Amino acid sequence: MNDETNREPAAHATQRPRSPRVPVNFAVELTGQTSAGEPFSAQAEAVRVSRGGATLVSEAAVAVGALVQLTAPFGRTLAAEVNGVWTDTEDGRQRIGVRLLDPHGWFAE
Repeated sequence: MNDETNREPAAHATQRPRSPRVPVNFAVELTGQTSAGEPFSAQAEAVRVSRGGATLVSEAAVAVGALVQLTAPFGRTLAAEVNGVWTDTEDGRQRIGVRLLDPHGWFAE
């Protein structure tokens, strides 16, 4: 699956992930503001995670650079910045790449 080819341009578009991404499948609640500045709350599916970020599947209308909150089923809410929005060429679903703002990522206390 090559879902990296359709990313919108971003300041860090050529930067490779610093830690390995692991395939997962769990629901998260995604909240923040849409591209139009309207508040939203949407369900998303985490499909890859790394220590400092994640790839989500969601139809939420968010822009690169937007600040969002992720609430995973195992508890805590994490602040994140959207660093990519693209459509997967194989399944046509929107992907949202996020960078967690806490330096400890998913493992922060």
